[in-house]
Amino acid sequence: MTVIALAGGLGAPGVTTTAMALLLTWPMPEGHRVLLAEADPDGGAILPGALQGTLDNSHGLRNLAVASRQGQLGEAFWRQLVDITDAETRDRLVLPGLYDPAHASAMEPVWRPLAGLFAGIEDHGHDVLVDLGRRGAVGPSGVLAHRADVVLVVARNTLRSLQSAQVRLKALREQLGAGADVAMVLVDGGPFSKDEVRKRLEVEVVAVMPWRPKEAAVLSDGAEQPRRFEASPFMRSARSAAVRVQEMVAIRRSRLAPPTAGRAVTRAG
Repeated sequence: MTVIALAGGLGAPGVTTTAMALLLTWPMPEGHRVLLAEADPDGGAILPGALQGTLDNSHGLRNLAVASRQGQLGEAFWRQLVDITDAETRDRLVLPGLYDPAHASAMEPVWRPLAGLFAGIEDHGHDVLVDLGRRGAVGPSGVLAHRADVVLVVARNTLRSLQSAQVRLKALREQLGAGADVAMVLVDGGPFSKDEVRKRLEVEVVAVMPWRPKEAAVLSDGAEQPRRFEASPFMRSARSAAVRVQEMVAIRRSRLAPPTAGRAVTRAG
């Protein structure tokens, strides 16, 4: 399975909205699941936003800090997940984030074991999307980016946002090393094209999300879905991004896989 981290920069580039769109469009073989972990140290937005406060704070990241101190992180993790499907199939799940940024300090000892848990639940058929927000890709929670298969930097295609993204890309490349797979998702709210961004920042742009505030508000604030929301350009772009990211992961794992015995013999011969 796959672990994908999403990070942003200055302003509100739409990291959580993009993560929610990927969650809803993520292709899954039968029997597989995908979950979105809201791991932004500045606090979560999904409970009061997309879920419109329908749940209290009984579910979420904060509870894992308590469980970890008691040596029960693995058991508690599964109880914190929220099913966002109407059919209650539990194949698209959310781990809500911190409801108070003051709790971020309590999470510092938890980030590393949580990153290991994310990497290990592939045996349970889960893909994991990790929303790191504006600053979660650095500092103690940066281990979540380090353990991810791919890190996606989300930015608007404006000068201000792209300058911030350039700084974030440089820091991630230094932090993760030359072999890391880092790419971008652009939110089309400015004048710069996908090709201009790719050439200037020397990074693959896996998708350009159209500027559709009404459609985005469904995922950011729980607004009423417009007609044919699932087939909208916004969600089609998310679906294309999900497919491209899965292709990147497959290429990465093929590249990092040890050579088979047959290949080794061929080279030796």
